[in-house]
Amino acid sequence: MEADGALKVRVGDRVLRATPAFRSYWYLAAERQRIFFKRLRGEQSPWTEDAVLSSHRFTNAYRASDRVSQYVINEVVYGESVDPRSLVLRVLLFKIFNRVDTWKALEGAVGKITVDTFDAALFDDVLEERRAHGRRIYSAAYIMPSPKFGELRKHTNHLRLLDKLLVDGSVDEIVAAPTLKRLYETLVAVPSFGPFLAFQFAIDLNYSDLYAFSEMDFVVAGPGAHDGIAKCFADVDDLQAEDVIRAVTEHAPSFLESLGIQFEALWGRPLQLIDCQNLFCEVGKYARLVHPELLGRSGRTQIKQKYQPSSLLPVRPKYPPKWALQYDEAIPVAASPLRAAV
Repeated sequence: MEADGALKVRVGDRVLRATPAFRSYWYLAAERQRIFFKRLRGEQSPWTEDAVLSSHRFTNAYRASDRVSQYVINEVVYGESVDPRSLVLRVLLFKIFNRVDTWKALEGAVGKITVDTFDAALFDDVLEERRAHGRRIYSAAYIMPSPKFGELRKHTNHLRLLDKLLVDGSVDEIVAAPTLKRLYETLVAVPSFGPFLAFQFAIDLNYSDLYAFSEMDFVVAGPGAHDGIAKCFADVDDLQAEDVIRAVTEHAPSFLESLGIQFEALWGRPLQLIDCQNLFCEVGKYARLVHPELLGRSGRTQIKQKYQPSSLLPVRPKYPPKWALQYDEAIPVAASPLRAAV
């Protein structure tokens, strides 16, 4: 990969010339990261002068900094000491619904969720009661297809799926995965997961101490990333999106330097493949309003989710201990515990 004033990206033998959206890609990464740190420092809003970022919802530059990822890391993965099979069950159970309040309702029914306390019938009753009272049990972050077990309710089918994974050896295969790619391949074979969800679940599982995989080992581009890549480069139809993501990730510093953009890394941790994959998805949204002439692949022209400021402060972030981030040496953050927005 090479970069110069014209922002060219080398992918194998190809040199791609970037559109203006690729400049916005790096601006978005840096500005979103600045917003993240400003909030942690306790600065008052507005945290940005960018009208699009201040009025619409965007994820953080680092996936692990997002609110739900923080909950997965600190409560689902490291919140309880459990055996490996139970850890896999906990992550999959949480991620299928991807809602903190759903998880808390299930936890409230049995206490610590493990293989021994998992009760599909009881959990089905809990979720059906919530649904009957008009409470959402699934996140709107992504579409969660229903596995085909013949049940009327989607959540019942998902609970039956987890039961199946516990008894057919799938959970044990997930625990024993030797690489991030193999972990993904095991998950993508699960009915209803599909490539995008399987990779997201693999990343969540990899936050745990069960694995020592680098987030630079493997990546799968989701539909949003394909859209963002198509907006950033005009001639990538015959290239693998994953190869483009790797080229961009591995040489991020040269792009930032060539653009004169200051990027505050996550306590020294560089952007990883999963982060740059997500950023392509986010710039695809951002470009709908900032670069409307770039149509991409989705055909969408508006950003659906509006940003609603919360009166609650973000919880002080914590990341997988194996990352060995040196938090306070790099940036001052509030020393007292902050209330978590749920």
